[in-house]
Amino acid sequence: MTIRLRTAHTADLAPAELRAVRTLLDDAFEGDFSDEDWDHGLGGMHALVHDGSGLAAHGSVVMRRVLHRGRSLRTGYVEAVAVRADVRRTGLGGQIMAALEEVVDRAYALGALSASDEGAALYTARGWQVWRGRISALGPDGIVPLPDEEGTTFIRPASAGPLDPSRGLTFDWRDGDVL
Repeated sequence: MTIRLRTAHTADLAPAELRAVRTLLDDAFEGDFSDEDWDHGLGGMHALVHDGSGLAAHGSVVMRRVLHRGRSLRTGYVEAVAVRADVRRTGLGGQIMAALEEVVDRAYALGALSASDEGAALYTARGWQVWRGRISALGPDGIVPLPDEEGTTFIRPASAGPLDPSRGLTFDWRDGDVL
C-alpha cells in the first residue's frame, strides 16, 4: 500500500479535503469533536497522510501566544491529530508528528499540545515533555487558572531556551476548550 504524506496550509486545502479531515476527526473522536475544536485546528499548517483508502491521518499546527517569564512566546500549538481506526498503531501518527515537529522547530519558539490519555504515549516517545508547572489563560477578564490542563499539557522547547516550571505558562484565550 502506498502512503503519501503532504503538508499544506489551511488556505491551500480544497473544500473536499477539509470535509475529509473533519470526517476523520469526527470518526476518530467518536462524535466528541466540536465546532470549536475544528476551528482550533484551522489557520496553520496541516500534515495529511493518504493511503489507498483515502485520508488515513491528520494533524495541524497553529500559532498561539504563550506568556512565560515576562515574554510572549510564538508557539506552534498541535491540534486535531487523528488516525483512521483501521490503520492505528502502524506509525502514521509518528509520520504526522514528524512533519508537524519540523514546522514547530523551524518556525516557533515553543511547541505545545494538550494530550489525551491515548495520545500521551506517542508524544512522550517523541521527546515531548509534560509541563510540570502551572497552566493558565489570559481571558477577557484577566488570568484564568486551568488546573485541569496540568499534567496533560506537553511542550517542545524550540528556540525559547530553558523554561522555568515555577513561573507557569499563560496561553492566549479562545472559544471552546482553551487548551
